[in-house]
Amino acid sequence: MATLNQLRQDHVNMAGMLHVLKLKQKVLVDGERPDFRLVREVVDYILDYMDGFSKLLDEVFARLVHDKVPEADSTSTLLADHYRELKKQLMRLSSDLDMILMDGVMPMDRFAADLDGYLAMHQSYLREEREHLVPLMREHFDDKDMEHFAAALPEGAANQFEQLKKVYPALEEDLRGVEPPAM
Repeated sequence: MATLNQLRQDHVNMAGMLHVLKLKQKVLVDGERPDFRLVREVVDYILDYMDGFSKLLDEVFARLVHDKVPEADSTSTLLADHYRELKKQLMRLSSDLDMILMDGVMPMDRFAADLDGYLAMHQSYLREEREHLVPLMREHFDDKDMEHFAAALPEGAANQFEQLKKVYPALEEDLRGVEPPAM
């Protein structure tokens, strides 16, 4: 299924971005300053993707719950709540990054801890999506549903990912060794 392959590639790219943020978080924990401009770019990439994906997620949940599998309501509610909380936490990190980049006062140990918490939450969300949402889609979506889903995936995410790698050569190095998530 091409649609699930695209979603898998998006998960691979997101896992890479989370890995890069984890490396930068470890630099902070070690008492050094990472490239905060790169961190800003990665956070912006994730925020852009999440903005595009949230509408799609609402549509997928509506289709699953209302049209296909009413018993999936608890799963969709849990995932939607987790997604909203994830985005809220990322927005807070984004604000903190703005302050850091403007040389505002920001305790680096707090930022490192907040970043670590966000990373754990996002990895957990991706795992939940792979374990709960993807199997429901495989089982209950027909070709038309999958085409609709594919058309609604955030446009340009793969392009934006490649552009970031060109602008930040260090990003390519940080992405080496990232294990693709199983779907």
